Amino acid sequence: MTHIEKGVGFRTAPRDFLRDLNIDNLSAGLVAGIFGLSAGIIHISAGTAAGLDAHFLLIWVVSYLLINGLFGLFVPAYYRLPLPMANSIPGALLFAAVIPLVGLEAALGATLLAGALSLVAGLAGVMGIVMKLIPMPIVMGMVAGILLKFGLNMVAPLESAMLPAAIMILAFFISARLLRRVPPLIVAMLAGIAYMAYSGVDFSGVAFSVTFPEFIVPEFTLQAFLAYGLPLALILVGMETPAGVGLVKGMGYKAVPANAITAVGGIGTMISAFFNLHSTCIAAPATGICASPEAGDHDKRWVAAVITGAVFMLGAPFYGFMVSLIQAMPGYFIAIIAGLALVRVITSAMQVTFSGKHEMGGIFAFLIATSGLQILGIGASFWALVLGVFVSLLFETRDFEFGTARLVTGKASLSKKAG
Repeated sequence: MTHIEKGVGFRTAPRDFLRDLNIDNLSAGLVAGIFGLSAGIIHISAGTAAGLDAHFLLIWVVSYLLINGLFGLFVPAYYRLPLPMANSIPGALLFAAVIPLVGLEAALGATLLAGALSLVAGLAGVMGIVMKLIPMPIVMGMVAGILLKFGLNMVAPLESAMLPAAIMILAFFISARLLRRVPPLIVAMLAGIAYMAYSGVDFSGVAFSVTFPEFIVPEFTLQAFLAYGLPLALILVGMETPAGVGLVKGMGYKAVPANAITAVGGIGTMISAFFNLHSTCIAAPATGICASPEAGDHDKRWVAAVITGAVFMLGAPFYGFMVSLIQAMPGYFIAIIAGLALVRVITSAMQVTFSGKHEMGGIFAFLIATSGLQILGIGASFWALVLGVFVSLLFETRDFEFGTARLVTGKASLSKKAG
């Protein structure tokens, strides 16, 4: 017997998609998709720094978009929830760093084992326990710390590119106030594109190319599993799922399928291991965009996640072209759009973080996630949760639900004995 949560199903999904599609969730899905495409630059930068082959880097990102885009179509459609799928950025940094040490095939073998562990965790239904051990204020503190950099990157261009940054940001807020039927993200994007056209941005270096994923057979070594596979499994189960679930719950969704998200991520990660990709999981920043109020009506935001998956799949084969296009754009454009899309998510995350319980753990999770520190080669997001929980256990023990449950059970048993 599994503990996978049931969803609405696929039977009426196409019809419901067309019924629920509107300009708000369309624009949010496009923004999340464009953000996901630009996130591939992180993989390329990390891989280049590690000395990895340029062709491998390209098929790595193509696989990331195609495989996770495919899962990103089905998961939100089945559950009718804004659950876009992508891959773990901390996992990507670990993957790039470990390949020169253990070899690509061994790293992918460790990926396969990490996916299997994630699948078992989802099927066993342990995510309820994980979510209790990592309380929501601490999760949202970590999320706020991760997303804060997107807010900072949004306002940073006001120093180096004041005019276009001011035009885009003002266009967003003015349209939000005056043009109720037009999504402010679309207005901000159009304002940025208009400025680029006016200022004469050079797109002459954009080159067209088509690339597809390549099959590879993983190998298994204990060294690769201990150095990379086990940390990746901990990241997928203990960080990526709680972060994504926390974001969706923070936007007002009560029932979020944490076990299914973990299990599906495990299956996707196991498939990924055969195509030069390191993981599949819920996409936290993209989730923030698709689940935010900018995506429109609460019960129709799932459409934005499906659109994100479609953008991933359509953009995947042409990613070489997309990279050259993104690199030709001024850096402020995507930074401002992503920041504007996430502003209200950051606000909600901060409110949950300081909602009354686990405040000390929450602030430590926030500060650690913001700092970007790395310990044992594992990024700040993971340690934000670990150390945030540790601090809260020390100073806020009574805030934990399992502590309260034990106390109540103990009192009940004493009452029975007394009776």
